[in-house]
Amino acid sequence: MPTIGVDKAALFKALGREYVENLTEYYNSIFNTSIIRYTTDEFDDLCFEFGIELDEDTSTTERPLVNGKQEPAQLKIEIPANRYDMLCIEGISLMLNIFNGKIPSPHYRLVAPPNGKTETLTIAEETMRVRPYAAGAILRNISFTQARYESFIALQDKLHQNLARQRTLVAIGTHDLDTIQGPFTYEALPPDEIEFVPLNQTKKMNAIELMKFYENDKHLSRYLHIIRESPVYPVILDANRTVCSMPPIINSNHSKISPKTRNVFIDVTATDRTKLEIVTNILVAMFSQYTEQPFTVEPVQVISKHNNESRQVPSLKPRESEVEISYINDCCGLSLSAEDICKLLMRMSYSATPSKSSKNLIDVSIPPTRADVLHQCDIMEDVAIAYGFNSLPRSFPSKSGTVAQPLMINKLSDIVRLEAAMAGWSEVMPLILCSHDENFAWLNRKDDGKTAVKLANPKTAEYQVVRTSLLPGLLKTIRENKHHSVPIKIFEVSDVAFKDTSLERKSKNERHFAAAWYGKSSGFEIVHGLMDRIMLMLKSAFITSEDGLEGHGSGDSSYWIEEVDGRKKLECHFVMLNAHVNQQQMPHSSKAIPQKYMSDFMEKNM
Repeated sequence: MPTIGVDKAALFKALGREYVENLTEYYNSIFNTSIIRYTTDEFDDLCFEFGIELDEDTSTTERPLVNGKQEPAQLKIEIPANRYDMLCIEGISLMLNIFNGKIPSPHYRLVAPPNGKTETLTIAEETMRVRPYAAGAILRNISFTQARYESFIALQDKLHQNLARQRTLVAIGTHDLDTIQGPFTYEALPPDEIEFVPLNQTKKMNAIELMKFYENDKHLSRYLHIIRESPVYPVILDANRTVCSMPPIINSNHSKISPKTRNVFIDVTATDRTKLEIVTNILVAMFSQYTEQPFTVEPVQVISKHNNESRQVPSLKPRESEVEISYINDCCGLSLSAEDICKLLMRMSYSATPSKSSKNLIDVSIPPTRADVLHQCDIMEDVAIAYGFNSLPRSFPSKSGTVAQPLMINKLSDIVRLEAAMAGWSEVMPLILCSHDENFAWLNRKDDGKTAVKLANPKTAEYQVVRTSLLPGLLKTIRENKHHSVPIKIFEVSDVAFKDTSLERKSKNERHFAAAWYGKSSGFEIVHGLMDRIMLMLKSAFITSEDGLEGHGSGDSSYWIEEVDGRKKLECHFVMLNAHVNQQQMPHSSKAIPQKYMSDFMEKNM
């Protein structure tokens, strides 16, 4: 979970409390009854009630000197991983004030620009080759202070590191609108055609020179790989073809924002549209409170005809949902009325009213900043938080929300593990990542490019792909235990992964069982015996196939041996568990295992 550092005095002031750090000022304010102060313990209790955690209060420790002055006291607050709307002091103070009933939930509004003409962002078809999605927004007449400006930049960094996955999914650019002119375009151009002065630099350079310039930069070098191999680079241009930014690397110095900036143009580019909308909504919602008309945002019209993605962004309209009163009461052990639940939901920044269609339903409006609310169980959790976890009745549960039984695949895995261990084999648990050679070349296999899930930016050559077989892990275990007495008998029951373009995530997991025997002589009959033992315990019969006979017996609870391409292959299928044993082979490679002894292997898809 991310930990956010916020200025203690600023946060307490935003919450309507006072924090006096100077001892003299503290004693002078003791008799001033108009000053309401927070103690650290009181604030810690508030955080606990809301579901966040106060990790550290630096006011009790020695702090470094900054520009000759001691650094202000900070509160390090641990935020739940799903609450992206609380990654800055603005979000934390807003949610806590609503929770305390000091302010109502904000109503975010889209407003027309002063001249009545909405800015446009036209997306070129070429961007499909690199980062296909884009959005924008304008915060007009915003009032920045130095602290607000720094928080604005910090929120972008937090979103980049967390939700945006190091800018691979989403990248944010912010610009001084008074230095550029719309309409804007989002294009993908060859690197040598993109020229601009990067942020905080003075020399103009093209994209190729820029990539070389930032190769050794401690901050930006980690993002270069995202687009470096692409034949075209994404770029945001204004009406005068002035470069605003080259996402996801860096903005232009021409449109650099500062604490004096009054109008901010925000561009957001992405490879994932869902993340694009979430990031845009959170960023504009948190800082729209500083605009001349609080909680107002000026929209941008996105024109993207090539993929039918033309729309007005951002969409700050609340999502409508329904929640069952009986479900909330059953889960929390309460007997709340619809009105009581609505009041509790208001403390968590929802808008809720009893449904007119059913007495057991409540109509809930989910704010645009709460993309984490996906099901009524999420709303139920917020009701429990607002009611108070410590106030919930404590009793032995009369109902269970879960079925106390393992998944069938896990049950089968445990049976296989137990039988293999009882047969005298040792279980190993190597890593699921391996090198490309270990997964293919060292097993005498060819990579067709459609099988293995590959890491886009592996840290080392040892972790390049997600294994498609358990054999590499067994081979490495044998290799690293050459000093061990022979024979070595090891097995593993675990997942492997394959590409599958028909699925949403383009990949799938399979549970495999594999065993390896390593000794002075061939141990095929030993590996075969282990398979026979496991299949026997699973009540699957071994069928012999004689010459001239077709078929392998009736029913599915049986297995047999066939010769396929000069290798042995075990196949079996039993109805209830739908398990297949589909592979037995003997890979040979001097790089995979020592060649002093003989090795035999077996692997099956469960």
